[in-house]
Amino acid sequence: MTHRTDSRVVAVCGSLRDGSRTRAALREALTAAEEAGATTELVDLREYELPALKAVDGPVPDAEALREAVDGADAVLLGTPNYHGSYSGALKNALDYCGREEFEGTTVGLLEVAAGRFPGTALVHLRTVCRTLRAWTLPTEVAIPDSHSTVDGDRIRDPDVAERTRRLGRELAAYAGVSAYPETARAARAATDR
Repeated sequence: MTHRTDSRVVAVCGSLRDGSRTRAALREALTAAEEAGATTELVDLREYELPALKAVDGPVPDAEALREAVDGADAVLLGTPNYHGSYSGALKNALDYCGREEFEGTTVGLLEVAAGRFPGTALVHLRTVCRTLRAWTLPTEVAIPDSHSTVDGDRIRDPDVAERTRRLGRELAAYAGVSAYPETARAARAATDR
């Protein structure tokens, strides 16, 4: 696939904690995406007022802002803490405000941070949601165990986990817009065949 330098990668942080290890890991991935040539944005759900879906009658301005951020992305990184073997309620509610219009054909990366030793189940659940939204989910995903010792402040201490997280960021930049790949590849071949 051709290296893209104009891709836009948006990360959605499903943690509402101020000292979130999920947010720190997402920033690591976004830094790698920037280094690979993408422009990036962190959607911090602490800054969005998103009442439970259908809990209010009338427009929800922050929901529209969220949809615009996701819809304007070539790739989306969903990050969540592991809560009881799944992803956070904050991320679930945010995703409920979005739909296929925002996600269909979008490249999506998944990242989970767990306090325990066996992360991964939230990634399975998010992969199912992404499939329902008709997104293109990357095969590389990050499950960070023992977050209290693996993530320290704003950095990932474990070098293998840090490199996997950076790899996810690089792949989000490289494979952004993957749903258009067959057409862009044909167009590129046609242009070189002239």
